[in-house]
Amino acid sequence: MPASDLGLLIDAARAAGDVAMGFAGPQAKRWDKPGGLGPVTEADMAVNALLEERLRAARPGYGWLSEETEDDSARLSAERVFIVDPIDGTRSFIEGSGTWAHAIAVAERGRVTAAVVYLPARGKMYVAAEGQGALLNDMPIRVTGRNDLTGATLLAAKPNYAPEHWPGGVPDVKRAYRPSLAYRLSLVAEGRYDAMLTLRPSWEWDIAAGELILREAGARTSDREALPLRFNNRVPQVNGVVAANPRLHEAIAEALAPV
Repeated sequence: MPASDLGLLIDAARAAGDVAMGFAGPQAKRWDKPGGLGPVTEADMAVNALLEERLRAARPGYGWLSEETEDDSARLSAERVFIVDPIDGTRSFIEGSGTWAHAIAVAERGRVTAAVVYLPARGKMYVAAEGQGALLNDMPIRVTGRNDLTGATLLAAKPNYAPEHWPGGVPDVKRAYRPSLAYRLSLVAEGRYDAMLTLRPSWEWDIAAGELILREAGARTSDREALPLRFNNRVPQVNGVVAANPRLHEAIAEALAPV
């Protein structure tokens, strides 16, 4: 099933890219979500509509969880669920940058089994099915083998380096950032960076697809307390994310302050 689901997700992602690229990001109509949840555009909504129609028609028994669809608790009783961020990195899309992505995943009983992160403006398609490895544009990818946290390349937003998170001192790492969380996860899977972390609660739709791609590329993934990530939660969030090869992951987990 993961392999057939992956084919479905790839086709849907390409169609989503065609829709999104039909909008000029800076000119797309936009508005702010209530509660300080950030901007959304007409492109986000058009992509969401396409994906929901296409994916749910193909797998009517699957639940549905999307950033741009009102949550329905019926998903909690579904064995499998689509977890979707129509455009991850909406601010990047609005600015006309190419670092935004379609993030689409299937989770089965809390574990992601098929995933796509697609950056149409950059021509990058990351995919994974459980047990079958991770690919970027049909080529296998693998996380780096770096063991030492000092000097590692770390993808994380500035607040993650606050001293209170690091009782032994903020690590001496090479800092980098990308606006799309799904893309950050995928870049570590690709081996372009050694690790990524985000220490605040994170929405499942930002994380799910990249989490499987990382695992299939040889990473260990966890929440900020080094506990396994589980998806399709009643409140669709995870308690932060830490991802790297297993030894570097252990080094980061040991350096972080307990919650």
